[in-house]
Amino acid sequence: MGVWTALILASQLLLNLSLQVDAQALVYDLLTSPDCLPDLLQGGLVEQGVHEAFILTSFKLQPKTGTSVFSLFNPRDNSKYFEFTVMGKLNRAVLRYLRSDKRTSSVTFNNLVLADGQQHRLLFHLKGMQAPGPGGVELHLDCRLVETVRDLPAAFQGLPAGYGTVELRTMQARDQESLDELKLVVGDTFENVAALQDCHFHQRDSVQTLGVNTKQLSNQMLDLTKVINELKDVLIQQVKETSFLRNTISECQACGLGGSEVVKPRCAPGVCFRANLCIETRDGVECGPCPDGYTGDGFNCDDVDECQFNPCYPGVKCVNTAPGFRCDACPLGYSGLAVEGVGVVYAQTNKQVCDDVDECKAPNNGGCAANSVCHNSVGSYHCGSCKTGFTGDQVKGCKPEISISCGNSLTNPCDANAQCSSERDGSVHCQCGIGWAGNGFLCGKDTDIDGYPDEKLKCKDVNCKKDNCMFVPNSGQEDADRDGYGDACDEDADGDGILNEQDNCRLKANVDQRNTDKDGHGDACDNCRMVENPDQRDTDRDGKGDACDDDMDGDGLKNFLDNCQRVQNRDQLDRDGDGVGDACDSCPDIPNPNQSDIDNDLVGDSCDTNQDSDGDGHQDTKDNCPFVINSSQLDSDKDGQGDECDDDDDNDGIPDSLPPGPDNCRLVPNPDQIDDNSDGVGDICESDFDQDKVIDRIDNCPENAEVTLTDFRAYQTVVLDPEGDAQIDPNWVVLNQGMEIVQTMNSDPGLAVGYTAFSGVDFEGTFHVNTVTDDDYAGFIFGYQDSSSFYVVMWKQTEQTYWQATPFRAVAEPGIQLKAVKSRSGPGEHLRNSLWHTGDTNDQVRLLWKDPRNVGWKDKVSYRWYLQHRPQVGYIRARFYEGTELVADSGVTIDTTMRGGRLGVFCFSQENIIWSNLKYRCNDTIPEDFQEFSTQHSADPH
Repeated sequence: MGVWTALILASQLLLNLSLQVDAQALVYDLLTSPDCLPDLLQGGLVEQGVHEAFILTSFKLQPKTGTSVFSLFNPRDNSKYFEFTVMGKLNRAVLRYLRSDKRTSSVTFNNLVLADGQQHRLLFHLKGMQAPGPGGVELHLDCRLVETVRDLPAAFQGLPAGYGTVELRTMQARDQESLDELKLVVGDTFENVAALQDCHFHQRDSVQTLGVNTKQLSNQMLDLTKVINELKDVLIQQVKETSFLRNTISECQACGLGGSEVVKPRCAPGVCFRANLCIETRDGVECGPCPDGYTGDGFNCDDVDECQFNPCYPGVKCVNTAPGFRCDACPLGYSGLAVEGVGVVYAQTNKQVCDDVDECKAPNNGGCAANSVCHNSVGSYHCGSCKTGFTGDQVKGCKPEISISCGNSLTNPCDANAQCSSERDGSVHCQCGIGWAGNGFLCGKDTDIDGYPDEKLKCKDVNCKKDNCMFVPNSGQEDADRDGYGDACDEDADGDGILNEQDNCRLKANVDQRNTDKDGHGDACDNCRMVENPDQRDTDRDGKGDACDDDMDGDGLKNFLDNCQRVQNRDQLDRDGDGVGDACDSCPDIPNPNQSDIDNDLVGDSCDTNQDSDGDGHQDTKDNCPFVINSSQLDSDKDGQGDECDDDDDNDGIPDSLPPGPDNCRLVPNPDQIDDNSDGVGDICESDFDQDKVIDRIDNCPENAEVTLTDFRAYQTVVLDPEGDAQIDPNWVVLNQGMEIVQTMNSDPGLAVGYTAFSGVDFEGTFHVNTVTDDDYAGFIFGYQDSSSFYVVMWKQTEQTYWQATPFRAVAEPGIQLKAVKSRSGPGEHLRNSLWHTGDTNDQVRLLWKDPRNVGWKDKVSYRWYLQHRPQVGYIRARFYEGTELVADSGVTIDTTMRGGRLGVFCFSQENIIWSNLKYRCNDTIPEDFQEFSTQHSADPH
């Protein structure tokens, strides 16, 4: 039988090789006619009867550069249909595409050296465009097959019609870089198309490359004829041997060697798939049919995969069982029954039905603020602006426009797009709402949500000036060359005629580009011209980099004599005598000269017990209230006892709350308790409650003298995959006096964590990805206690499997996620893959909430987040805005894993991230919705 099969296949191959194809190929040059591809795809190649298509491109990139070679996108929202991006520094490439189920996915190709100054050729072979089953894409690089994608991108099954919905974008050529070819070919064979790139059939390194020529075809036909003749000789020999065996068996039976009776097969366990349907006949055994849900001949039955008939609602996971199938529950925002059954007929006739839930009809207005508009959508909803006659937003609530008193009976003085509030001193405070900027009395549209209006307002306040980068958030409005265009959006920020990407002093003019120490920073801006110091670290901010500063901390002691080289300590105290001064010693009472701190909690390993009774991030031996939650460790009177467990915070003899108190200036000593206006607040702390010289109205923490303004200039870098070599570590740049952070590199997972610890806190900022390349994670953290314990809010643009499958296969889904990280292993490959993965991972990460919309962030679009954390009750709520519209709301989430901690930002494999207009405020007030949530859940037995 094997010989016959081989003979037939060989004959067919010979016939195929002898055929001469004379197809008329259609070749579209997309460099000269870029509108061809959008027009063809909007017309639908499938509808035109095209079975397969080819995209050919050739290009040259300078070493270590990166760019999007070409992409099909929607210019209205910058969403991608099909895009190929080269990431030269990492020797990777990414194919990002819209799947047939309308979800965006991406495939990462590792170890591809494409940015090396050499010419490279790509060929995308799109197959199965007319077949009933799934199609796919083959990617050939320089005549070698490097990847096969099983999905056929939705772009080639028909794009939305209409002007302005599809556009082709190609890489911008620079010096010694070029895009030399971009073509679409249909109506021809794979071999002929490959020949356009000079690819020919031959074997090299066991990898088949492309193309056919006449001489090779002739040689192959001669070789094949020879093979067929050899097969004929083998076949004749096997026929002779078979005849001999048949005669021998007959003679044996005639001699009685085979027994007097041929033994017929009998029913026995395992003969038939269904033992109860085994029938013995004169000729042997017959088996009944396979049961429903199986296919086969009765002897052997294989399970039928009913899921291939799509019995489940789109987007719902179908699980094939043996036998049968089951559909998971309807998605969030839909109602319907989970379906399960057995067999093809059942799967085809009992499709799962999921109906949209109108959340806005619920008694609580879908969870939106009272007197605001709730917009229902298919599978979801979002909260809009306040109803007519009301003003405010989803954070502050919606109140009647005229009746807002703000501490007096006057008509609301604030702009219609601002919120009005009363301060401690009775003054009125107006603040522009999210997506608006100004002084509160006047507000203008703020597209990039960085605190500056798109157009100048008729007021003199700083925040009334026109934004010098309307579409890129830059809350510091930095403008090095003072040309009116902010550095964030100025291609030549210093105005020296050299574009930023090639300029070794991006913010200081230096036409000569002199760089004596070759560290990447030109002499004009290098704080150590003669010493290589790419990090440009300058601890004392004296303009001289640490690498060449003999007194790095500026305390008057030379480095070689200073036991705290980067922390000022003129006294040089060193209690444990380990050579490290108390001011910078992570274990001041226990010798630990190496200062190792494996869990990045600022407590050295030698004295780190990790025993934390109240869970506030401070171990009991260092906690000034070891059994009362107080992550901020505030101790106003410096008596060693934290305010949270101290009955007299200011030590003035007047108890905080007990008789003869309460103290009318709880944080400032005033035993006389003078209160001339009898408003319950002592005169000494009337407008500055904590006496930190910052009035309460502008004080971010009016009851904490140690925190006044948002400032991330001092931060701790935490690397979450220290041993990994897949990517480099993050590069953080802090701007606007610590109120803006930029991360420039495509990096391993990492954090930039501020040093201020909070109990209750409100944390907000603007998130913006200022690039169209890559689609990975960015977000922020809160409740940071150590590198194994923190909360993270992270946002992924597309679905993607992590490119390192060890220690487990991690799959990221698009959308916003809120996770509690409590890692047993700490930073490393387990935590790395667990952060990438959407869902819970044992001993690593718990997913507390995920945006049910499964919508990724958009390139070059600004989003505003607003987080509330009240660790004393476990309250967490995060809201996200795109412009003025609320687009995601976690609702009330209760979790007590971390009882307070520090704040920071998070990135994972995504470059050019901006966290702008950052603000944090101390706030221990329990929100009203916590009480509602608690009441509802205490009444619900489930």
